[in-house]
Amino acid sequence: MAQNQRRTKILFVITKSNFGGAQKYVFDLATGLSRNEFEVAVILGGKGILTDNLRNANIRTIGVPTLLRDVSPIKDIKSFFVLWKLFRDERPDVVHLNSAKVSGLGALAARFAGVSKIIFTAHGWAFNEERSTPERLVIKFLSWITVLLSHKTIAVSEAVKNDTRKWPFVREKIITIKNGINESELSPRILAREHLFAQAGAPISHDAFVIGTIAELHKNKGLSYAIEAFAKLSKENPTLYYFILGEGEGKESLSSLLSLYGLQGRVFLFGFVKDAARFLPAFDLFLLPSVKEGLPYVLLEAGLARLPVIATKIGGIPEIIENKKTGLLVPPREPDAILESIKLLKNDSNLAKHFGESLRERVLTEFSLGRTIRDTMVLYTKD
Repeated sequence: MAQNQRRTKILFVITKSNFGGAQKYVFDLATGLSRNEFEVAVILGGKGILTDNLRNANIRTIGVPTLLRDVSPIKDIKSFFVLWKLFRDERPDVVHLNSAKVSGLGALAARFAGVSKIIFTAHGWAFNEERSTPERLVIKFLSWITVLLSHKTIAVSEAVKNDTRKWPFVREKIITIKNGINESELSPRILAREHLFAQAGAPISHDAFVIGTIAELHKNKGLSYAIEAFAKLSKENPTLYYFILGEGEGKESLSSLLSLYGLQGRVFLFGFVKDAARFLPAFDLFLLPSVKEGLPYVLLEAGLARLPVIATKIGGIPEIIENKKTGLLVPPREPDAILESIKLLKNDSNLAKHFGESLRERVLTEFSLGRTIRDTMVLYTKD
């Protein structure tokens, strides 16, 4: 790039500063773009891991305390005006919006501020969550408005895009760019198990068969159905354990469920685990029982770790897991289907190994981070 050529200025906007899928997406793009071609900053709410990781990577962050996930009319109005002023002061070439609520506010604020390119990434639609019909209709309408206000919308999976196929006036605005991932360092299996077994604080035999989940403790992840399936399996499988790594608002209800089934010492809620994906080799099987997903990074990470996967047939998951080829798909909210799949893979180690190897090959072939960044850069620079 010529020395006198101005860098393209991009402002990413996201609500929460934890490190879920949408936050990882923002981090990967913000740190993966060429510093010679792009000037990047991230607007976000809270002071979580995303903030720390971005600062450690020398990416400028701008905190907006009123940005919250839950609806709060007064704070939402304040957030709108803060975003509008930031966009006017920062004068970005591109505003790249992530997460549902802030994207609606951000798209409107960016329009009023005269931003020339507004991009919205749909990581999954909130109207697919378990809500009342009136709530879902309102959220769907607001999602359509967000897409309408944005110049381009990225769907992270074909399933996410397909949810909009009947929406008027926006068909040409929506494209699919799937999430991508780079290989990262994994702990050796022995060390990973030692680390998690020690954190569990309970005697666990070295020949234990460990099912693992890494997820936010939220009802969208369907963890109650996995626990119900485990409860039915646990008595006849004394060396079977279930490790759940992640924090979230559902921790109390899940803890109550463990007490109800008497699963203390067999199912462990580890809470937040730093760099959780590096401990994937501790697991014998990875389970994602979600009831709503876009295109989950954690399945890509499980694939790179060569783990056999059981996941629900919802959202973009079937675009990663091909049933009986790269893993097993089960219907959402069906503990018995989870139970039978666990029994199959626990009793057939060769099949489990085959699924893990096949999934790794698919992730390496189809889900590279480099491809995600290149395709997204085209949107930033294309007139």
